[in-house]
Amino acid sequence: MNLDIKYYISVFFRRFPIFFIVTALFSAIAISAAFLLPTTYEAQARLLVESPQIPDDMAASTVQTNAPEQLEIFEQRLMTRANLLDIANKRKVFDHQDTMSPDEIVQAMHDKTDIKRASGRERATLMTLTFRATKPRTAAQVTNDFVSIVQQDSFQFRTGQAETTLAFFEQEVDRLGSELAERSKKILEFKNAHSDALPEALEYRMSRQSLLQERLSQLQREQTLLSDQRNRLIQVFKATGGMQLDDKTLTPEQRQLRDLREKLAQALAVYSPENPKVKLLKAQLAQLEATVTGPVPGDDPASGDNPNTTMLDLQLAEIDSRISFIAEQTTITTTELDELLSAINATPANAIALEGLERDYSNIQLQYNNAVERLSQAATGERIELLSKGQRISVIEQAAVPNEPVAPNRPLIAGGGILFAVLAGIGSVILLEMLNRSVRRSVDLTKSLGITPLASIPYIRTVREAAFRRLVIATVTVVVVVSVPGILFYIHTAYLPLDLIIARIGNSIGL
Repeated sequence: MNLDIKYYISVFFRRFPIFFIVTALFSAIAISAAFLLPTTYEAQARLLVESPQIPDDMAASTVQTNAPEQLEIFEQRLMTRANLLDIANKRKVFDHQDTMSPDEIVQAMHDKTDIKRASGRERATLMTLTFRATKPRTAAQVTNDFVSIVQQDSFQFRTGQAETTLAFFEQEVDRLGSELAERSKKILEFKNAHSDALPEALEYRMSRQSLLQERLSQLQREQTLLSDQRNRLIQVFKATGGMQLDDKTLTPEQRQLRDLREKLAQALAVYSPENPKVKLLKAQLAQLEATVTGPVPGDDPASGDNPNTTMLDLQLAEIDSRISFIAEQTTITTTELDELLSAINATPANAIALEGLERDYSNIQLQYNNAVERLSQAATGERIELLSKGQRISVIEQAAVPNEPVAPNRPLIAGGGILFAVLAGIGSVILLEMLNRSVRRSVDLTKSLGITPLASIPYIRTVREAAFRRLVIATVTVVVVVSVPGILFYIHTAYLPLDLIIARIGNSIGL
């Protein structure tokens, strides 16, 4: 493919006014932006997360949030809408801040703020705060405001968490103390209500029951002996007519009757009435009593003056008194045995209920002891945080007022803008030629119509047309070169700075 260099050069010169106007337009915009963009100063501050000044094995803080997590929390709190608006209004960060909406102010503050965190294993945890502003003092002031907010948030975060922990364990100690007192009260009320059937006295009650049963058996034996003795005395008195009889005054049958009665009394003291030996003695005694008739000669049992009758009454009264006393003691012993039996039967249920109460008391006591221990640790941790002896954020490098701006790079913007303008001018020429399908040379005529012209005559402008064309090109050039910077300057000063306009356009298109 042969390229007609002369033709393309002629086309370029023919389209040169378009190239010149486009190049001049974009160059004017680039140069105007390079000079109108506000100077940007950058201030930087560096923060360090220091380790606790008191070893954890001696006294640990109750704030256990690690350093990277804390820095992330502080960053999120720092970049809240309220903080950014307060700082922007306090420092008058932007020149046309009165015309900006709160959302635009917050977004601009976000765009001009840069926060970097650095941490790692066996490395210090650092935070770098950077802010850019059109005034060097404003950049330093805003950065230092950020530092103050981070330090204040760090102190409030750690002390607040320590105080919250302390308050929680204080409430827990009070709550568990109240529950402990309530459980103690219930145990005391239960013991008072079941004092006669508590498990700790079961062994005493069992031994007391055995003792009372033995005593009851003894009282029954004594009562039986006294009853037999009383009956024997009466029988002897009926048989002999006296208490102590002289063997010389008794007949052999009477002496035999007395001996049988004594043997019967002795047998009844040892054997039951159904014993064969006792039955034999009773039969012999009944047979002998039938043969013996009348009292002892010389005595009258019915007479009140018989001294043997008086002696009998005295002895019977004494025996009856002892029998009555034994019966009373038997009643008392039986009643106490019944009470002991009821208490012993109720002891297992009381033991289970008391064990449940004491188990609850022990569990609450254990929780209370743990809460008291943790309360002591929380009080120590709060003291550590109040004295700033725990982990803290310190300022390594305070933000200083910068001496040199960091942006914009005006030569780069202007040079890049001019280069882009030249390329845009060339591109506009190429685009116009590609869109123009008219016949402008002999080759085009041959390709279109299939004929070969003898000669081709170019379009010749008159003097008036040439002068008018030059006037139009000069006018457009002047308008572009003069009006574009003027318009940009007016927008920058009267409406909104160019950097904010560029930021808005970037936000609207998602950049």
